[in-house]
Amino acid sequence: MSNRSRNVVDLTRQSPPIDLSQPYDPDWVSGKTILITGGASGFGEGFFRKWAAHGANVIIGDINDKQGIALVEEVRASTGNKNHHYIHCDVTIWQSQVDFFHQAIKLSPTGGIDSVVANAGINGYGGQPFWDPLGLDADTPPPPNMKCLEVNLIGVTYTAHLALFYLKRNPNSAVADYKVQPAANRPDRHLLLIGSIASLITIPGLTQYNASKHAVLGLFKSLRSTAFMGGLRVNILLPYFVNTPLFQAGGRALLAGNAIATPEDVVDAGTRFMADTRIVGRALMIGPKIKARADNEWEVVPQEDNDGVEMAVREVLVDDFEEVEAFCARLIKLLNFVEATRGWSAVVSDIFAVITYRILVMFGLKR
Repeated sequence: MSNRSRNVVDLTRQSPPIDLSQPYDPDWVSGKTILITGGASGFGEGFFRKWAAHGANVIIGDINDKQGIALVEEVRASTGNKNHHYIHCDVTIWQSQVDFFHQAIKLSPTGGIDSVVANAGINGYGGQPFWDPLGLDADTPPPPNMKCLEVNLIGVTYTAHLALFYLKRNPNSAVADYKVQPAANRPDRHLLLIGSIASLITIPGLTQYNASKHAVLGLFKSLRSTAFMGGLRVNILLPYFVNTPLFQAGGRALLAGNAIATPEDVVDAGTRFMADTRIVGRALMIGPKIKARADNEWEVVPQEDNDGVEMAVREVLVDDFEEVEAFCARLIKLLNFVEATRGWSAVVSDIFAVITYRILVMFGLKR
């Protein structure tokens, strides 16, 4: 039996489960300024094209300057919107991401950022497998290649950290509220993380990739517990194997004859998150299209089954907040109290700091 004292759905401002049978209007992205890391190819390119076509102002960052510049020029021409931009951004370098955000603020037609997509990622293929180290008995053995963790974890964490700062400062934006009807040209505060099926299960051999994507899911779970304090909404996409540049020949060979997810379904799921501002703290997994019972999306049925419904997108981690561990419940309640009272506490804290500083100066303990 559920313990209501440990239900924190309302305290975290999480929206109800997503009804994927209900349509959304992609034109709700119109007028938003959206930042995408790794935006020159793959999912990032797909998001860019889709959202730009529906009126968003999209700023992409990538290390592939030639491809990024060409893509922006193409999308500008097709949409007639000059508010699309490319900025060189190496997500593994903190200052590069800082510069990306600083330039984006200057380029934004509204002077703010509505949404950030932490999309940049690599697959970790190639080189000596992490799980099979060699030559470590040498006097100075080389360290393992950490690029996968640097891009997929450190880079995503940098992006999220900057997003948390800038999103809550988006001019004219309001606190995320799932009860408010979405509309075009409505400011937002949205962080969209890109995980993977490897966030939920492990792919044999891809040790660092699995670790990084598990960590991104952990980042999502943590942030959606506290994002309400900045009035933000945080969501995550978890794609299965998809036909993108990340999916290399070895993986294709192993899955030969089996269905994989499509980039179109990933972009559609991302667009639902981006457009529908009522969705807060939710996770969507995107896989191959299967037929499942309408009353139980996990029960796969034969293609000829008339009661089955074809689906590629499924919500996961649906009920996580309905009963959490006691310590987590108490902490979230405490954060709600702090959030509700911090207006006065901030004033008192500032006054106390000024008085303390003046006393220390009087006694020569501060300059």
